[in-house]
Amino acid sequence: MVTFKLDDGFMFGTATASTQIEGGDTNNTWYKWCEEGRIKDSSSCITACDHWNRVEEDTELLKDLGVQTHRMSLEWSRIEPSRGQFSEEAMKHYRDEIQLLIDNNIKPMVTLHHFSDPIWFHDIGGWKKPGNAEIFIEYVKYVVENLGDLVSDWITFNEPNVYVDFGYVIGIFPPGERSLSEGLKVTAELINTHIKLYHLIHKIRRQRKFEGRTMVGTAMHLRIFDGISSTGKMIGKVVDYLFNEMFMEGMTVGRLIFPLSKKGSSHKKGRYVDFLGINYYTRNIVEFVFDPSLYFHQLVNDKDLTKSDLGWDIYPEGIYKVCKKYYDRYKLPIYITENGISDKNDNKRPDFIVNHLAYISKAINEGIPIERYYYWTLMDNFEWLEGESTDFGLYDCNFRTQKRTARKSAWLFAQICRRKELTEEMIGSFKKYSR
Repeated sequence: MVTFKLDDGFMFGTATASTQIEGGDTNNTWYKWCEEGRIKDSSSCITACDHWNRVEEDTELLKDLGVQTHRMSLEWSRIEPSRGQFSEEAMKHYRDEIQLLIDNNIKPMVTLHHFSDPIWFHDIGGWKKPGNAEIFIEYVKYVVENLGDLVSDWITFNEPNVYVDFGYVIGIFPPGERSLSEGLKVTAELINTHIKLYHLIHKIRRQRKFEGRTMVGTAMHLRIFDGISSTGKMIGKVVDYLFNEMFMEGMTVGRLIFPLSKKGSSHKKGRYVDFLGINYYTRNIVEFVFDPSLYFHQLVNDKDLTKSDLGWDIYPEGIYKVCKKYYDRYKLPIYITENGISDKNDNKRPDFIVNHLAYISKAINEGIPIERYYYWTLMDNFEWLEGESTDFGLYDCNFRTQKRTARKSAWLFAQICRRKELTEEMIGSFKKYSR
């Protein structure tokens, strides 16, 4: 293990998503996806971690970790179970949950859209139908008016590039479509919606004179795409452009770059985030394949790198590379809104966390203002297509008994959270603890 030291003002946290942990909701598109048998291990988000009924218990886990902040999302279909009808009961539940965080000195960061839509929204055309974005904007208005006194940090969209590519281009996420042209239309719609929400959230909190500095951004899934052959390098640049660049330019400064349509966009180029939210997990090597069904490329792994349980390359240097690249371009503070590993036996997670934090420390020492780190995730959850078969959690979650059990990496993460450093002494203590 390597040592590092971060400033006292650096904030550590964990990240979760409502669909992945709450359980019990039958009104969202992922529940329908599960019912259609689309999940690899046949599990369902109807179970998940039963967090909806275990908020106090799970807040104790956060307290045990000593985190200063926690990123959570709201389930749109719970708050607006039918179009234009808002649930006061659901809003009270979320207010109580957020207040509990605050009471325990944990600053909440709230994500407004994390892959999940209400079934009724999908049934009326979802994000493809012109005008439907206004429905989501009205929902956000209701949420911020009711939670804005408690929450100053907002994520409008989590990984919009993954949401579009998997849902509309590749077709493995809801709504399960395979159309590049439709994906590009939805991309433009999400960018335009984010820009409206950026202004709206700031306006509501300013008019209501809510306390705290309003911070609004997105959580972008950024991967490094490397090519080995000359053709692979060329294709890698195209993939990077479509997956990373197109979304970053749109969400950050409002530029709808080729091949996105500017039709219906009335905003000017500007700055539409207060921080760069970066989700970083891995990198891929890109190879050209003569197969239009695969969009003429495939993503492969580096045989020389250690792998997670999902087979993802462990490449800590990548977190430094993406932070440097996008800070040099946008000059905005950076929050690492997600970083984690699927590792059931917890043998690789300690080094994974430490090595990524060491590269974050390196970036900070070079003048890049990385201010927060959210580990994904607090406890094993319903991991989308993988269902219950992955283990990203600092805590093991037995989905049948709902018992949470701390992994040894949770102990290490807690020490780092509290001390904002990793010393030789701490490494020695961890080795004794983990025997």
